[in-house]
Amino acid sequence: MMTTVLTLISLLGGLAMFLYGMEVMGDGLKQGSGAALKNVLGKLTQNTFLGLLTGTLVTAVIQSSTATIVLTVGLIGAGILNLKQGVSIVLGANIGTTVTAQIIRLMDIEASGGSLLNFFKPDTLAPIALIIGIILFMFLKKAASKNVGMICLGFGILFTGLMLMTDAVEPLADSDAFINTLAYFKDMPVLGIFTGLILTVIVQSSSAMVGILQALSSTGELTFQVVYPIIMGINLGTCVTTAMVCSIGSSKDAKRTGIVHIVFNTVGTILFMIVMSLLMHFGAFGGLWDSIVDSGAIANFQTLFNLITAIVLLPFTGLLVKISCKFVKDDPAKDNPYPELDTLDRNLMISPAVAIGEVAHSVAAMARVAELNVARSIEQFKDYQAKRAEEINVAEEHLDQFADKADNYLIELSGKVQAEREERQLTVLMQCIPNIERLGDYATNFDEMAAGLHESGKSFSDNAQKELEILTGAVQEIIHLTVEMLGQESESIAYRIEPLEEVIDDMVVMLRNRHTARLRQGVCSISSGLVFLDLLTHLERAADQCSSIAMLFLSTNNEEIMKSHHHYLEQLHNSNDQPYLEEQERRRQEFLMPLTEIQY
Repeated sequence: MMTTVLTLISLLGGLAMFLYGMEVMGDGLKQGSGAALKNVLGKLTQNTFLGLLTGTLVTAVIQSSTATIVLTVGLIGAGILNLKQGVSIVLGANIGTTVTAQIIRLMDIEASGGSLLNFFKPDTLAPIALIIGIILFMFLKKAASKNVGMICLGFGILFTGLMLMTDAVEPLADSDAFINTLAYFKDMPVLGIFTGLILTVIVQSSSAMVGILQALSSTGELTFQVVYPIIMGINLGTCVTTAMVCSIGSSKDAKRTGIVHIVFNTVGTILFMIVMSLLMHFGAFGGLWDSIVDSGAIANFQTLFNLITAIVLLPFTGLLVKISCKFVKDDPAKDNPYPELDTLDRNLMISPAVAIGEVAHSVAAMARVAELNVARSIEQFKDYQAKRAEEINVAEEHLDQFADKADNYLIELSGKVQAEREERQLTVLMQCIPNIERLGDYATNFDEMAAGLHESGKSFSDNAQKELEILTGAVQEIIHLTVEMLGQESESIAYRIEPLEEVIDDMVVMLRNRHTARLRQGVCSISSGLVFLDLLTHLERAADQCSSIAMLFLSTNNEEIMKSHHHYLEQLHNSNDQPYLEEQERRRQEFLMPLTEIQY
């Protein structure tokens, strides 16, 4: 009895180390490949085969099919991927998760005393990986070195845990109870499926379960006939975990992704069981069924099972989507005029680089809404409409709600970010959001001014209206450039913003002087004149917000701008930077010169 307890403790201790090693290695891989991961997922096309390869590649990199599916669910909720694309990634994730088992097959390496292969045996490779990992992680400062160190540490811990499990199960080779239990599995393949399923749901890791199976293979008692149903059960168990994760999300497509994973693995298991039973019944492959399997054979079968199932079911991706839609039906349509502001998903935080990319995407959408709202509010001075005022207020409410949500999201995300570049991106985004929110506030201010004029029956003079049309055109142009800069992540557009902001400043000074003269001459009433002057101030400030956003964007890759926006702008204004001067002159000709042609 005591021997059994000690064996169980060693087995569970080894499993704990194995799971922790996978976690550490996966974290290091995600941190080290974050930017690449973001690009791979972000550039996915409608091609389902490419989606399959993407799912395979991403899962192989981050060592977790559940993590890949969680990311996919988040991208579907954000509108970056559609459900069909997500399904193809899920199919690929099943293949990618088999990489761990292929790494574990290093247990099978046998080498003579002087062979270089000895370095790849787990009992040699694990301590080497741990030594390298601790040196890189503790003694080097660069984030990239620390990420590689985490990967090595995780790898070493994983194999140490695996060896501990292997040592723990070795006595089972002489256990009659163990051998008799295997006989039950041999005669009842369905029992193997359910065992693999239940244990995987408990452990929450298909890779860990396959690792345990590979450790048990060291006893020399596992036959292929016993093993293959358990592996299929393990694959069924991992989709239950996925379904639980997907059900947490509010998105219907997130839940459908979980349903697709269950249907896919269930259909694949049923088809494979039918084929395997027929092959065994007709005596195909001779002695394969009673052959003793090692960790390599277990890894190969898991890979073949997932690969063949994915290839067979890939053409039926559309059908799988339809089945999932039958299970999870759409809610009655809700009137949400700005769905692009409802895309942030906590699931994406599993990969900070991807999460930051999605926040940047959402912030660009926020800027587009603010741009539209400013355009609406400017129209109010030409033709005031109560309905338009209501639209402005609704948009402003959505902008405020998104700003609060994004701030909370970024604060939570900040605790997960480790890479220096990602920290800088996050800081820039946190500062951009209030600037864009302030742009939205100006739209409300403009609308209130227009409402005051409308209610009082006052209006601007003809010349003031002409001047205002040119100035608002310049302000709308600088806001549009800001939106394009954020949407395209373009530095070239960012550098065009400051020259225009300087021209707008000059225009405001000119118009303020002109309007003061008109007030002295009695051409404009005092009430409407004060509104005009107040409007000039707010338009100038709106342009200033755009300049601030551009400086924040440029500071992501420019240490000088990051240290001091004011110092950088002062140097720029006093320099003879030719592109800056040329752009400024072009904008003067476009906006400032037409003002000089208006009589006042």
